[in-house]
Amino acid sequence: MALRIAITGFLALVVVMGIGRFAFTPQVPLMIRDGELTLTSAGLVAACNYLGYLVGAWDAMRATTRVEWRLQGGVWGAVALTLLSAAANDALLHGLLRFVIGCMSGWGLVLVAAWTNEQLAHHGKPGLSAAVFAGPGAGIAVSGLLALGVQSYGLPAWGGWLVYGVLALTLISLIARNLPARGELHRPESAPPPLVLTPGLKKLVWSYSLAGFGYILPATFLSQMAAQRFPGSLFAQFVWPVFGAAAVIGIALGIALRHCMQSNQRLALVLWLQGIGVLAAAVLPGLGGLVTGALLVGGGFLCAVQLSMQYGRELAPAHSRYMAGLLTTGYALGQLVGPVTSSLSTALLHRLEPALWLAGAALFIGGLLVWRRDE
Repeated sequence: MALRIAITGFLALVVVMGIGRFAFTPQVPLMIRDGELTLTSAGLVAACNYLGYLVGAWDAMRATTRVEWRLQGGVWGAVALTLLSAAANDALLHGLLRFVIGCMSGWGLVLVAAWTNEQLAHHGKPGLSAAVFAGPGAGIAVSGLLALGVQSYGLPAWGGWLVYGVLALTLISLIARNLPARGELHRPESAPPPLVLTPGLKKLVWSYSLAGFGYILPATFLSQMAAQRFPGSLFAQFVWPVFGAAAVIGIALGIALRHCMQSNQRLALVLWLQGIGVLAAAVLPGLGGLVTGALLVGGGFLCAVQLSMQYGRELAPAHSRYMAGLLTTGYALGQLVGPVTSSLSTALLHRLEPALWLAGAALFIGGLLVWRRDE
């Protein structure tokens, strides 16, 4: 039973995050090539997605009714809207779709994480929760490999969206019967006391918000940066699958090293390594900078999510879903600021690198905030 729940949560996050949210990244070069977006408008479209993610996460955090409906809606909505993206052909339509799919992703991540955490703890397998968070990385890796086929066959951007949508539909069809139906999500017999935001919780929320800002620029633009630096190169097509594979490997290393240091210290180290990766992508020329960025930012991406959620549960064990929503809301705010910063950077300075420097600094500050454990 526990393994079935973990696999269901894993594949659900493959769809709502790895495909629903992040298939946009390998699609950016194709949409720019096809005249649907520019580099500046791509940043604004991405910002629409993160605004939707903020709305969805905030709503999931506060929902007291129709919780299972939101979880189901988030998962199936990600599938439907990925397919529908094939019909969009300009920045306005893509922005609208990315906003709505962001809402679906916010619902999906918060509620799938809360459901699997509660169920796996109930079945005595809390360690499987970390494996569930490998889902987005696996989705990124698979969608990145599919992008190789999309680009090698010369498909238009709309063809790529259809490929990703069909994959998402196939995966969800495999687990649809295992998703919680009405009344199946765990609800405590009595309401917990109101959450008090202690200094430790405040620092964690700020740290996670900075983490969202710090990682999102390379996560959005690595493929485009590679395409610009190596036009027509096979490597440019591989940088996104490398990012996703590194995310899965990072989770595996996190599970293997879970007894080393406290969770907040492991989180700080992950954020500092991501900061090095962002700066490497901005500063180091050619192949080395992008590979370092993909490995370090990608490798720490899901570890930062999982460790932040774990640290939040340790500081507020009676408020699992609320903390997941609060952290995800802060993360979404950080992600929303990221593309706006990139659009300003490219519009005013005609370069993405200044925005990446700010992103790297944010990750270093985020690590400092959680290095010392405050209750």
